[in-house]
Amino acid sequence: MSGITRRTMLRGAGTAMALPFLEGMLPRTLLAAPAAKAPVRLGFFFIPNGVNMDAWRPGKTPGQLPDTLAPLKPVITKINHISGLGHKGAEAQGDGAGDHARDSAAFLTGAHPKKTDGKDIQAGVSIDQFAAAQIGGETRLPSLELGTQGGAQSGNCDSGYSCAYSSNISWKTPSQPMAKEINPRELFVRLFGDPKARASEQEIAREASFLRSQLDLVLEDVKRLKTRIGVSDQAKLDEYLEGVRAIEKQIQAVEKTPKGPPPDLQVPAGVPGDHGAHIRVLADLLVAAFQTDSTRIATFMLANSGSNRTIPEAGVNEGHHTLSHHSGDKAKLERIAKIDRFYVEQFAYLLEKMNGVKEENGTLLDNVLIMYGGAIGDGNAHNHNDLPILLAGRGGGTVPGGRFLKFPGQPVCNLFLSMCDRAKIKAATFGDATKRLPI
Repeated sequence: MSGITRRTMLRGAGTAMALPFLEGMLPRTLLAAPAAKAPVRLGFFFIPNGVNMDAWRPGKTPGQLPDTLAPLKPVITKINHISGLGHKGAEAQGDGAGDHARDSAAFLTGAHPKKTDGKDIQAGVSIDQFAAAQIGGETRLPSLELGTQGGAQSGNCDSGYSCAYSSNISWKTPSQPMAKEINPRELFVRLFGDPKARASEQEIAREASFLRSQLDLVLEDVKRLKTRIGVSDQAKLDEYLEGVRAIEKQIQAVEKTPKGPPPDLQVPAGVPGDHGAHIRVLADLLVAAFQTDSTRIATFMLANSGSNRTIPEAGVNEGHHTLSHHSGDKAKLERIAKIDRFYVEQFAYLLEKMNGVKEENGTLLDNVLIMYGGAIGDGNAHNHNDLPILLAGRGGGTVPGGRFLKFPGQPVCNLFLSMCDRAKIKAATFGDATKRLPI
């Protein structure tokens, strides 16, 4: 088992793949000791336009899961429902309209963005990039920024606010947003290499097809590696490789989906037409990225801020943003609840996938902390207090789950400090944080 390290890659012609955690990567002197802990990964999921808060809050019965969150029941013991948190940076503060731009700009920065649609954009460093600056060097990719919609990085998208604010939640500097990856195939290539890549023209000529599986390219390296690892590692490697093959097949399948765009939305090129399928295949790739320790930091915009896309997969054919201005209309509120539940279903899919990945001290879900929510509470009121927030994962076993936690009047940035602690990221303060939350 000598010579296998966390940096060991499976290599084939023109490609290299990261490995999952294997016992053979531990020094021989540690093999008889308790298993080493996997690192804690951090994730941040953004939902636009607020939610139907009445369908989001817990029921009157203690511990009762609201209907919107019912899809989370299989993993609810590893999730905390958090209420009371707010983002003052998303408030108008004299700047007038533009709550949706401020929603996404403040979500991970805690900052109040400068109202401009010119080049002089100014928000703040986001918590994911703050974390990546400290631990990003320990992985091949310092961070991943994912989303389902592209979006302009300039121009006026919301009442005088730049489109850069509406299209991004990750900010490397106050004036430099991190562009999202929305194309599953391009993300796959970024993580695992191009399945069509070949080392030379001679090899291209020898092969009958450019579509050979990436796993076939590294098959010989896999065989050699298996002679150097134990039985349990061999089983883990086989499970991992089958998972990657399944992802590759899924990408090929969804790319064949008809790309008929729904009303009011131009579907980005190169992605499946089904919104749910798009989210799920990106979720599969995010699981693989965390599993292989390719990155420990990720953000995911389920849709851009103020998105007015229709979601027929949820049984809703009206624009999301339009519906969010419900004025108390019961029928509109019911349709908003359907959209909210749709997004929760996709999140539940991700969490269940993570809970199925075994690691040294539990599952991948035990070794992550993923915040899900936004900086708008009710879409009609455009309020930025008492936000809809979920915290999934157990932070390496340090965060109990299955709780309904209330922190009235406290800033979301307090939660960021507590998340950083679990991932061994030093943070004396961040944004408008006042203290750490007792999670």
